[in-house]
Amino acid sequence: MVERIRVTDAAAVLGVSDDTLRRWADSGRIDVDRSNGPATVDGPALAALATHIAAESPLARLQPPEGTSSARNRVTGIVTRVIRDTVMAQVELQAGPFRFVSLMSREAADELHLEPGVIATASVKATNVVIEHADLKKPT
Repeated sequence: MVERIRVTDAAAVLGVSDDTLRRWADSGRIDVDRSNGPATVDGPALAALATHIAAESPLARLQPPEGTSSARNRVTGIVTRVIRDTVMAQVELQAGPFRFVSLMSREAADELHLEPGVIATASVKATNVVIEHADLKKPT
């Protein structure tokens, strides 16, 4: 069975308002089913739209060039906080609603000139990535 996602939840996933998603539906960018209860979108169609939006985002051009790192999971955002001591630094990056925290040497933070307001990219490489099914209310 194809997952149906409420328009409100779909808009939140895309980082847009419900009204924007409805306007996109009116223009044919995505189909919204309004026939049974709350308006919903098709899960795979939402995934395709999310991928398309990410690819056309101005942040995509700020990513380091492919092949410069073995890390494939990169998120560009803005540095919001840097705490330095004599040896280490804690750097916080906000990318949309997502917060990344990195602990690195102070020397690395200084060499990268990491300060609040700097655009930077977090690269995540892990041997264990946990993905959980979101508990969105199912349309009735």
